[in-house]
Amino acid sequence: MAASKGRRRFGNVRRLPSGRYQARYVGPDGLERKAPRTFESERQAAKWLTVVESEIIKGEWTAPEAGEIKLDGYGRNWIAERKLQPRTRENYEDLFRLHIGPHLGALALGAIKPQTIRTWRRTLLDGGTTEPQAVKAYSLLRAILNTAVKEDELIRQNPCRIPGYDRYHTPERPVATVAQVLALAERMPPRFAALVIVAAFSGLRWGELAALRRSDVDLTAGTVRVPRKLAALRNGMEFGPPKSAAGNRTVTLPAAARTVLADHLAAYVGEGPEALVFTGDKGAVLRSGNFRRAVGWASALRAAGMPAGFHFHDLRHTGNNLAAATGASTRDLMHRMGHASMRAALIYQHANSERDREIADGMDRRITKQAKRAAATARSSKGKGATSKVKPSQAPAKASKDKPAKRNATEAKPAARRAAKGTKTARPARGPASGDTAGATGTPMARKIKEG
Repeated sequence: MAASKGRRRFGNVRRLPSGRYQARYVGPDGLERKAPRTFESERQAAKWLTVVESEIIKGEWTAPEAGEIKLDGYGRNWIAERKLQPRTRENYEDLFRLHIGPHLGALALGAIKPQTIRTWRRTLLDGGTTEPQAVKAYSLLRAILNTAVKEDELIRQNPCRIPGYDRYHTPERPVATVAQVLALAERMPPRFAALVIVAAFSGLRWGELAALRRSDVDLTAGTVRVPRKLAALRNGMEFGPPKSAAGNRTVTLPAAARTVLADHLAAYVGEGPEALVFTGDKGAVLRSGNFRRAVGWASALRAAGMPAGFHFHDLRHTGNNLAAATGASTRDLMHRMGHASMRAALIYQHANSERDREIADGMDRRITKQAKRAAATARSSKGKGATSKVKPSQAPAKASKDKPAKRNATEAKPAARRAAKGTKTARPARGPASGDTAGATGTPMARKIKEG
């Protein structure tokens, strides 16, 4: 219905005793609100009301006071109310406490703009925060403010929309060869040798290995189940579900790992189904820090000739590269690694040069086979053509006269045969690959695996 003459359809404007004009309106929630400032003219106040009315019609309106909620309280509540793994919750709390709260916590949600985010990130990096930590803090803040926009409708836009702030360059991690893995296992105290072998050839994470129980191992089938992981929290160690639903899986071990694991179970693991497979010297759960000290990790790496900066988690890359080299599909690799996304599986597939060499060798075999077939066909065709041109009356009368002809025919080999020989590809000498055991075939660990 049209507004009455002299009366606005939406909101109203009144003149204050000061001579300035005030705009007021009733919002979708039924509450009357005033403009945050006064205006010099009635026309300016009316334009402001038109903008507000447009936001309401398009569904973009938010209560002005909603943006006044402080980030500090909102962010802490967001972390507390989210369904998170215990370790993830602690990581989020630390990121917010160290990198977000001190710089942005006192600001209202509506006051945080893209420029605010750029200044904040620059302050973090200039203050010594590493780029990976700055990226993690930015990603957490973006997730918090996404909820403020989409679910709680407290602000109109997320200021964390700056390209490149959610990524950083990750150097490629070193990958150990099979020979290096065996050499490292032999430099471990006996109760930890199987831990290194199984970690390298199964692709399980540290927390998954530390949580394995005897009931999870099926030596007959050669498999291990991964129904849980062990996480180191601020208040102690805690068993919980794997990192994601995809992490709950069953992994088949290669014979090399099965042999070593069987010996380990017999020597170091209790008979009960709940007995932990890998423990410390006194039967306590594994802690990464205690493990490194107990085995002399740094000196063991040097003695085994491992790449510089090698971490225990890098053993997982050896198994994943070996799996990719077999031609496993992306879905197969995702299952084995316990990943829900294809990203990591594709990285292993694209980076595996050993598989590419196997493909090239297979191409060589096919090229040679088909070239031989073509040469044989050419010889057969030429032989038939030569026979058909000789008439009985032209046949030599004496066998002695055939000898020069035969010698000439032998010396003049068909071109097709020479072409076929030219297509035979000499295989290049294969250098050490990720699966090469050169240098370790005579070691006790290698002999044990071979005999198993």
